[in-house]
Amino acid sequence: MKSILDRYIFREVAITWLGVTMVLLLILLTQQFARVLGDVAKGRLPKNAAFEVIGLSAAQYLTIVVPISLFLAIMLALGRLYRDSEMPAMMACRVGPGGIYRPLLWLIVPLSLGVAWLSIEGAPQALVAIDRVGAEARRHADLASIEPGKFTVLGPDQAVVYGERVTPDGLMEKVFMQRLIGDGVIEVVIAELGEMVESDDPNVRMLVLHNGRRYEGVPGTLQFRVVEFVEHGIPYRLPSLEPPDPRPRAMKFLDLMRSSELEHVAEFQWRIGIPLSTVILAFLAVPLSRSQPRSGRYGRIAIGLLVFIIYLNMMSAAKAWIEQATISPAFGIWWVHGVMLLFTLGLLGVQNGMHKRLWR
Repeated sequence: MKSILDRYIFREVAITWLGVTMVLLLILLTQQFARVLGDVAKGRLPKNAAFEVIGLSAAQYLTIVVPISLFLAIMLALGRLYRDSEMPAMMACRVGPGGIYRPLLWLIVPLSLGVAWLSIEGAPQALVAIDRVGAEARRHADLASIEPGKFTVLGPDQAVVYGERVTPDGLMEKVFMQRLIGDGVIEVVIAELGEMVESDDPNVRMLVLHNGRRYEGVPGTLQFRVVEFVEHGIPYRLPSLEPPDPRPRAMKFLDLMRSSELEHVAEFQWRIGIPLSTVILAFLAVPLSRSQPRSGRYGRIAIGLLVFIIYLNMMSAAKAWIEQATISPAFGIWWVHGVMLLFTLGLLGVQNGMHKRLWR
C-alpha cells in the first residue's frame, strides 16, 4: 500500500513540477528572446550566437525557477488531493507527514543537488560565457551595427558616432563623431561619408572619413583648431577578449570561499542559500497546501506566493546588509533560513497537534 501511495504522490507532484517549470521558463525566455532579437537586428550580436545566449540565460533562470516551481508544484498537487478528499482518505489509512515527505524526497533531493550545481558553478559559468559572446560581438561590430538616426557609443574609447544613413555596402552617410582625446580636449568630426577599414594591428581598426571638417579644442575656450580634409583616418582599439577581473556573480566558488571581502562573502552565502531555500520551501509547501475538502484548488497559492516573496526579499536584504557591513558575516543570510525553518517546523507542529502533546 505504501509503495502505491508513494508512487502516486510522486507522480502527481513530478508532473505538476514539470508543467510549472516549463511555463515559468517559457515566460522568462520569451522576454530574453525579444531582447536578443533586438540586439541581433541592431548588429550588436551575431546571428549564430543568439540561441547560445538564450541557452546560457536559461541556465541562469533555472537557479530561481526550480525552487519556486517545486514549491508551487507541491502546493498545487497536494492541494488537489485535499480538495478531492484523497488526502483525508490517505490519512485514514495511517499516512502521516512522514508518508507524504517520503515520496517527495525522491524529487526534492535530485532537484536540490541540481540547483546547488547551478548556483555554485553553472550560473556563474553561463554569465562568463554571455560576457564573452558580447565581447566578441562588440569586437566584430562595424558601421552596420550603428542604427541610423541615433547616437551610438563605439569602441572602448567611448566615441559617440551618428550617421544619417548606412548603405548596404557598409558606408555611413552624413557622419558626426565626437571623442575625448586628451585632458579636456574634445575632437568633433563632421564628414559626408565614413567607412570601417582593417589595420595591420588585429586589435586596432580604422574609421576612415571622407570630405569633412575636424574641430579640436577645449570647450569653453577659444583654443580650437579647424581642419578640413578629404580623407581622415581615426584609429580605435577593439575591446579585449581577455576577461577583466570578474564581478562577484561570475567569480569561481573557491575564490569566493577564500576571500574575506564583504561582497564576496555575501555572494558565497547567497550561492549556498539557494539550494538550502529549495529544501526549506519544499518542506514548507506541505503544511501550506493543507486545506479543507471541496475547497478551491488555488486558495492557498496566494499565501504561498506571499511567503516565497517574503523569503526571497529577506535573503536579498540580508545579502545587501552584509555588503554594507550592517550585519556580521557570521550572522549573514543564515538567520533568514533559520527563521523559515522554525516557521516550517512550527506550522507542522500546529497542524499535527504536537503543541497539545507538549503542553500536556
